[in-house]
Amino acid sequence: MANFAKSSAPRFSMDVYQNEFLPEGGREVNAIVTVTATGGGTIGGAVGAPHLYAPGQAPSAAVAVMVDCSGSMDYPPAKMRNAREATAAAIDTLRDGVRFAVIGGTHVATEVYPGGGRVAVADAATRDQAKQALRRLSAGGGTAIGTWLRLADRLLSSADVAIRHGILLTDGRNEHESPEELQRALTECAGRFTCDARGVGTDWEVKEVTGIASALLGTADIVADPAALAADFTHMMETAMGKEVADVALRVWTPVGTAIKFVKQVAPTVEELTDRRTEAGPRAGDYPTGSWGDESRDYHLCVEVPAANVGREMLAARVSLVVPQPDGSVHNLGAQGLVRAVWTDDVVASTAISPQVAHYTGQAELAQVIQQGIDLRKAGDLDGATAKLGRAVQLASASGNADTAKLLAKVVDVVDAATGTVRLKAKVAEADEMTLETRSTKTVRVKK
Repeated sequence: MANFAKSSAPRFSMDVYQNEFLPEGGREVNAIVTVTATGGGTIGGAVGAPHLYAPGQAPSAAVAVMVDCSGSMDYPPAKMRNAREATAAAIDTLRDGVRFAVIGGTHVATEVYPGGGRVAVADAATRDQAKQALRRLSAGGGTAIGTWLRLADRLLSSADVAIRHGILLTDGRNEHESPEELQRALTECAGRFTCDARGVGTDWEVKEVTGIASALLGTADIVADPAALAADFTHMMETAMGKEVADVALRVWTPVGTAIKFVKQVAPTVEELTDRRTEAGPRAGDYPTGSWGDESRDYHLCVEVPAANVGREMLAARVSLVVPQPDGSVHNLGAQGLVRAVWTDDVVASTAISPQVAHYTGQAELAQVIQQGIDLRKAGDLDGATAKLGRAVQLASASGNADTAKLLAKVVDVVDAATGTVRLKAKVAEADEMTLETRSTKTVRVKK
């Protein structure tokens, strides 16, 4: 991705929350790093309010909308109509000057608009033409999502823009290519554009859709009722239009003798970043975070330091934000956080857990036990599923994650939330279980 849009860029700041005190010989340092971007083109956090930009100040952007047109989109017939209306609503939300394309997805990928291997420039005329082209969309054929993503990548990379974004809608399983083919496509597209993925109805595979969004640093969700697609597409496009800086990486430097155990995003969703590290010079590595508008996210960093005697202190990690440039240089976004280690014989100090670290450790466990509980329920291990989902209820209750607690209550009968005592419901609507699974990684912020 190209040129860093300086004129409208938000200001980044970083706060570190940790208990830096370790007992003698202690080696594990945990910290929550809060990254906040404010005061970009969408001042006041009014994401998706393009009119707030000064003329020529908005970052250049390109968007590809991939619409499932497989045969199953005709059942019920309203589903295809809802998908067309949702795509039209998304096109109406595009800022003037944004490049865009619409792709029809079956077992092959087809350019719906503008065609010819290119992208259109959004204005009143091209929006109208695109909406006319949508009327020709009809359902038929299979599903090979990797081909959709590859076409989106080709079209998006044809535009010299700062922000590249995809929106993908599917209603079924990826049955016309192997999981390995989809994985290859995701590997090729990772870092080239971000992508939000949506499953409509209940005949799609949650792990497929969430896997696409995770690999491409976007959001995933279920739209169980196709009638709700237009509102969801509008919101997604508004958020995409509010992005101002692409390719932001969390750069973590650690001194000799230390090792990074993990780096994960913990708010607004849990996202494992440890294995996505790219080396960035001596003792430093970059972890991708995707595109940013006016927003705040939290990251959990765990570092292993050499054991030391009481009274020693050291810098365990230095965290900064960078945007890698095409020429191999980096643009530093100016925010920095320091993670420290101090060895003490004060038992109270060294055994205290930072409230932020404790909160997000619980939120990460919550996401994990929901996933495990649903997998066990599908496998027929009802006792195992009850234990895991009971623990999830307990964690959701303790952390004040009311949204997840409500979703859990549709899958289990809660006897006692505080102890995690639950009974599996005999009958669970498929949409309720899929919603819980899809949204299991959504977290609540720690109360500051």
